Amino acid sequence: MTLHPHWGHGPVLRALARARLRGSLPQALLIHGPPGVGKQHLALWLGQLLLCPSPGGEGPCGSCTHCRWALRLEHPDLHWHFPLPRPEKASTPEKLADALEEARALRLASLRENPLQPSVSGEARAHYLAAVRLLRRRAYLQPSRGEHQVFILGEADALAVQEDASEAANALLKLLEEPPPRTTFILTSVQPGRLLPTLRSRTTPLHLPPLSRKEVAAFLEEVAGIPEAEARRLASLSRGSIGRALGFRRGNGEDGPLEQLRRAALQLLEAALAPSPAGAFRAALEFSPRRARDLADLLDALEELLVELAEASAGAPEPSPAFPVLRWNGDPRRVAAAAEKVWEARLLAQGNVNPQLLVGGLLMELRQILGGAPAHCP
Repeated sequence: MTLHPHWGHGPVLRALARARLRGSLPQALLIHGPPGVGKQHLALWLGQLLLCPSPGGEGPCGSCTHCRWALRLEHPDLHWHFPLPRPEKASTPEKLADALEEARALRLASLRENPLQPSVSGEARAHYLAAVRLLRRRAYLQPSRGEHQVFILGEADALAVQEDASEAANALLKLLEEPPPRTTFILTSVQPGRLLPTLRSRTTPLHLPPLSRKEVAAFLEEVAGIPEAEARRLASLSRGSIGRALGFRRGNGEDGPLEQLRRAALQLLEAALAPSPAGAFRAALEFSPRRARDLADLLDALEELLVELAEASAGAPEPSPAFPVLRWNGDPRRVAAAAEKVWEARLLAQGNVNPQLLVGGLLMELRQILGGAPAHCP
């Protein structure tokens, strides 16, 4: 199976194609935008554009050997790196690098078979120092088949949430400061402000906006083969993101992964706003005492709900009748402080902390910020 054509963002694609013809594409690019909006797919399209020997004003030719390789995710000069779970029993940097490469190859094989993936992982992932060092070594080699090499670092935010974050980010920074010739680096990010300022300063930013609801629905029908009524439902929940829409897709009689996460986050928020703190403690005890890193997606969903809570308290309409927002009469400006606590908890979750203590402490902080009854631990 090959990648589907990039959907939407026509002006962005045409501008990049014209810059390619002029030879004015930046050597390091940072594509940022909402989760699942198509940032990594655009990066792959741009890699194909750079490797195509005969591109046009609309993009790569699509029929040459280089284009076919790129579309099958098999081009030897197109290197796509994305966050991965930490492999078990990788006791040395060399073993970790080998295990990460093996996991990356397996993930690429899976994406070749099914490129339509929701924007949720379900487990902790990161860019590790061992993988960034391997990327650096490859960058200084000559291209294998063409005149150029392209390196894509998807979800570069994951450089900022791991134990060797500074080492991995600094290793990448040195590469971007003095990039090898005939090499292009493309980073993608949901929240570029959380990347190291020095990394951002070495890249040219490109914002990828959400698609229209109509565009999302059309993709789901024409490319994903989803029936019209279901496509419209998913598009209404998508916020302009195809990956988000796919995350709400139901299968095998179960809710989609994003729908499950949203309901779990809603339960946490209800516990934080309950009259008694007992519900918060009970909610925390529902979690395993290990593997706090697996809370990342749930905390992201909780942060999203806080934004909706602020919007609802300010009088904005609910985003979907299927997912009602909690009613809260507090000052919506206080939600920013609550969201910051969620982000701090997300960082703590990357370390060796007890998830029950992490969630319990977070819910107590949210109670105090958002107006719940204060609780004092003995």
